[in-house]
Amino acid sequence: MITGIVIWGLAAMVAAALAGFVAGWKNRDYSFWMAWSFLFPPALFWLVLMPKKQGPRPRRPSLDELDRMENRDLPH
Repeated sequence: MITGIVIWGLAAMVAAALAGFVAGWKNRDYSFWMAWSFLFPPALFWLVLMPKKQGPRPRRPSLDELDRMENRDLPH
């Protein structure tokens, strides 16, 4: 039982690390794919089968940018 948990944990960490590299190479959001591959390691196979995305890599807005977007209608 403990051995299975350890194997699953190691597989999850390795899959998350590989997903970060593969997602960057395929112009995908690496944090999204790392998280899903950690929770569900076979998600890495799905990422590998996806085609490479054209154009610039997706960028998540910073916390300051998100805060400005959410509170732009509030009086200062």
